Amino acid sequence: MLQILNVKGTVNFLRHALPISIFSAVLVLGSIVTLATKGINWGLDFTGGTVVELEFSKPADLNAIRANLSTEAVGGAVVQNFGSSRDVLIRLPVKDDFKSEDQVNDVMDAVTKLDSAVVQKRVEFVGPQVGKELAEQGGLAVLVALICILIYVSFRFEWRLALGSVAALAHDIIVTLGVFSLLQLEFDLTVLAGLLTVVGYSLNDTIVVFDRIRENFLKLRKCLPEEVVNVSITQTMSRTIITTGTTLVVVVALFLKGGTMIHGFATALLMGIFVGTFSSIYVASFLAIKLGINREHMMPVEVEKEGADQDALMP
Repeated sequence: MLQILNVKGTVNFLRHALPISIFSAVLVLGSIVTLATKGINWGLDFTGGTVVELEFSKPADLNAIRANLSTEAVGGAVVQNFGSSRDVLIRLPVKDDFKSEDQVNDVMDAVTKLDSAVVQKRVEFVGPQVGKELAEQGGLAVLVALICILIYVSFRFEWRLALGSVAALAHDIIVTLGVFSLLQLEFDLTVLAGLLTVVGYSLNDTIVVFDRIRENFLKLRKCLPEEVVNVSITQTMSRTIITTGTTLVVVVALFLKGGTMIHGFATALLMGIFVGTFSSIYVASFLAIKLGINREHMMPVEVEKEGADQDALMP
């Protein structure tokens, strides 16, 4: 039976933990199947291509530029503002049948029709091999982050909580990647930055819950582990709602008004915030309970004082 102290108004979150955990497992499995069958729509940062930076004499009409870039050599080009409204960045995908120089010439022919005073400021070519290395390094960065988090939480809390937190983070990343794969949204370096941001955001929420769980295990000595977790989640829920709400206001503004350059970043954050909020409750905490977390695991290690064994032998 719950103690009266500090548990008034406790919500039984774990009552729905099993069906929600099953739903999360289905989401993860579905995401893995989608990733295996449809793959990821890699952006030019990872596949390579040609980048052309232009400066127009007046504010550029991006829709008109895209309409003029309709030839086979420059089809699929990404057009976006770069700094001011007169600066435009055009990213051209690699095409085996066309040289980079031919693609740049087609771009200049198309934009000159719109503005005869347009200036070509920069042309860069990124080979597919460089893009492949970026993809490998990005995946390695996420993997190293998860391993470091596992070590950190193991030292600060307990290995059962550490496994729960890493499982929740892996859940958030896989589901977010699954959505990008399902909708074939372009995955570039900004999306990778968004994924790493989601890792930090979700971990912060999980650590706050785990801190309260550890405190309540020491305070509520007669409570079952499920009851302690329910009390801890209830006590931190107001903080979670405020943090998530204020973050969502900013992210939604970026998603709607941020422009093409950070649209993928905002999309990854939106997905990560929604998925990460419930994974902190129904993946991290619930998994720790299933692994057998209890009050004894939260007790600090007693350090034997020097000479204590001799004192015990004295009459």
